Amino acid sequence: MSAPPLTREAMRADIARLLHEEPEAIAGDDNLLDLGLDSMRAMNLLTRWNEGGLDLDFSEFAETLTLDAWWAIVQRRVAQRDVQRNVQHGCG
Repeated sequence: MSAPPLTREAMRADIARLLHEEPEAIAGDDNLLDLGLDSMRAMNLLTRWNEGGLDLDFSEFAETLTLDAWWAIVQRRVAQRDVQRNVQHGCG
């Protein structure tokens, strides 16, 4: 069974849970390091999010530590994955 699709709100909830905050307390442009997210927790998040087959790279996420930036990375990965699947299935 595959993991459910990753959404921005699921990412916000996962981050908030690790920081012991309410999801609403995490703004899109908040610096997650300033909020208390350390590299080990970030790597744990990426491991969970990679279960959906996105092949997320920690170094890319470490460049900009905001939910908005991370969501943009996920959107790019989803688009890349979808194109690759279409090519593999002869649809593109």
